[in-house]
Amino acid sequence: MELLRSIGISEPVLQFMLINAILGLSIYLTLFTGMFSLANAGFMAIGTYTGVILTQQFGLPLWGGLIGGMLLAGLIALPIGLPVLRLRDIYLAIATIGFGEIVRILILNFDPLVSSIVGQPIKMTYGALGISGIPQLTQTWHLVVFLIIISYCIARLHRSRFGRAMAAIRQDEQAAANMGINVVYVKNMVFILSAVLAAAAGVLKAHFARTIDPGDYGFSQAVDILAFAVLGGTTTFVGPIVGGFVLTAMPEILRDFKQYRGIINGVILLLVIVYLPGGLVNPAGWARLWQRLRGKSSFKPVEAETG
Repeated sequence: MELLRSIGISEPVLQFMLINAILGLSIYLTLFTGMFSLANAGFMAIGTYTGVILTQQFGLPLWGGLIGGMLLAGLIALPIGLPVLRLRDIYLAIATIGFGEIVRILILNFDPLVSSIVGQPIKMTYGALGISGIPQLTQTWHLVVFLIIISYCIARLHRSRFGRAMAAIRQDEQAAANMGINVVYVKNMVFILSAVLAAAAGVLKAHFARTIDPGDYGFSQAVDILAFAVLGGTTTFVGPIVGGFVLTAMPEILRDFKQYRGIINGVILLLVIVYLPGGLVNPAGWARLWQRLRGKSSFKPVEAETG
């Protein structure tokens, strides 16, 4: 821990790094299956508010709020996924962005909407003010253990028949269907698992950040989650973990240039996309980059023959 502090990474920053790694894994599941879904910020919001309400207003322990947030996100993902996952590529991305915005707006207007239905004032999400004073229940070891368990489960999933079906759908959905794979079932299960992971990250984050508001779960959050996977790479589940760590730690390491954080993060992403399209955790990409660099360094102009 002293080594991390020496480069500007305190324990709260480490906690954010672990949370963002979990969020990166949540979108990795859909990307690995060939689904360009940006709904994770919406499911994160659902899990966050559900977990916080259960712990703060109903007195449940952290694990109770965690299970409650994950269950509700999974239940909502099931009916949402059935029609939405028929879309592909950019159309799926647009639809899932719309879902996230609907969730954010519903959270903003939840209290007056429910109050008008039941006929008495209700205070649950507190609209644009958000919820503060959340009990600080999440500890670093909770996040480490959760990340290890999820990583192990994903590694096992890849070696299973279901994981091979995910890879087949990503490569060619029609061919996978012709081989007897239930494409609708696999895509919906992956979508639900992704939603559950995003919700879990939201619950754990809320219980160490101690404050939440609907603005935390807008389009920018969806893009950040995608950036974790893009930076690290989606060839292996380790990629989003590395991406989450790097993008979270970089602003703290470069704290002296805090006014340029957005520019620095953007430049890093751009360089990775251009020169390492497979992400940081992609040996083949590094090998190609090395070959390109060697090719340029060993280039010698050929003089034109005369006479």
